[in-house]
Amino acid sequence: MQEAACNVNSCFLCSFCIPAWKEAIALHKKTYQFKKGEDIFREGDPVKGIYFIYTGSVKVYKQWGEQKQLILRFAKAGDILGHRGLGGVVEYPIGATALEDSKACFISNDFLEATLKTNHELTYKLMHFYATELQKAEMRMRDLAHMEVKGRVAEALLELRNIFGVNHDQHIAATITRQDIASYAGTTYETVFKFFNELAEEKIITTNGKSIKINDSDRLQQFSKKQS
Repeated sequence: MQEAACNVNSCFLCSFCIPAWKEAIALHKKTYQFKKGEDIFREGDPVKGIYFIYTGSVKVYKQWGEQKQLILRFAKAGDILGHRGLGGVVEYPIGATALEDSKACFISNDFLEATLKTNHELTYKLMHFYATELQKAEMRMRDLAHMEVKGRVAEALLELRNIFGVNHDQHIAATITRQDIASYAGTTYETVFKFFNELAEEKIITTNGKSIKINDSDRLQQFSKKQS
C-alpha cells in the first residue's frame, strides 16, 4: 500500500465540503494506492477511519466459513468504504479487497467527525448513502432467503452492469471472477459455471474469459423476478 497523489476536488469527501475546508482535508487525508488483490482492510482489523474510493473497484465481503466469502457489495470510484466500522464499533465487521489497481483517500475518525460538524452538505449526502445502503442490504437478505439460485445469479449480472456500466464492446466494465459472482449470489462456483453455459447457449449472455456481455436483459430479468 503506497501513498499516491490525489486531486482534492474529485472524490466524494471533497466534492461536498465547503471550499474553505479543502485545505484542512489536504493536510489530514492520506491517499493510498492498492494493487489488484490487495486488502484495504480485513474483517477484525481495528477501525481507524473511513475510505473514499478515488479510482478502481473493490469487493466488500463477510467471511462465510473458513475458506468462503459472502460478498455484500461491489464498490467503484466515488463510493465509500469502512463506514460499517463507524458508530462506536472497534473492529471492522467486514473486509475489503481491490479487484483492480485502485486509489482511495483515507481520513481518521476524529477528523471525519470534525468534517461532518463543519460541512452540512457532506453530512446530508452521507445520511442518504447510509439509508440507501440499508435498503440495499435488506433487499439482498430477502433475495438470498427467497429467490431461486438462478434468479440470484441473473440478478447479480444485472447489478454488476448497473454498478460498473459497459465498455466500448458492451461488456460489463469490470473484471469479476466466476467465484466472486458466486460469492455475491450466495452459491457455488460450479453452479455459476453451469448456469453461464446455459445462458451462453441461449445467447442471453456472451463471455470471453472473465468478460461478460448481456445480450438480452429481458430474458435475463425473467430469472430474477423478485417475490414480494
